[in-house]
Amino acid sequence: MFNFASEEWVQALKEAINSSAGYAEAAKTWEGDFYFIVEAGGPIAQETVMYVDLWHGVCREACLCPDRSLKNPAFVITASLPVWRKVIDKKLDPIQGMMTRQMKLQGDMVKIMKAVKAAKELVECTTRVPTKFPA
Repeated sequence: MFNFASEEWVQALKEAINSSAGYAEAAKTWEGDFYFIVEAGGPIAQETVMYVDLWHGVCREACLCPDRSLKNPAFVITASLPVWRKVIDKKLDPIQGMMTRQMKLQGDMVKIMKAVKAAKELVECTTRVPTKFPA
């Protein structure tokens, strides 16, 4: 079991992505890196920044960042802990989350809309990481 939004969780996600044939196929033409940001609030004392570099169906790099200044990703998706949990529990589709503004996107929404299957496979990868959420 990995604590959500920890370095160990991010590394487990990288492994899940890189061992997923479904993601590799769905994202074979995808190029782009992300910050997945958990907003401060509730049990999250300060903003948590996770970085994932996705390239042609492979996760080249993944890490927990001390703040937003470490990288300059093409996409930044920000949401509260309860919203991230809904996504990982497959109760909220991330595209729907962005369209309803439960998740905030910085970056090219059109590019993401062209890669809906890859986004769904990425969420599927997160469900394979045994996750413990903070109470």
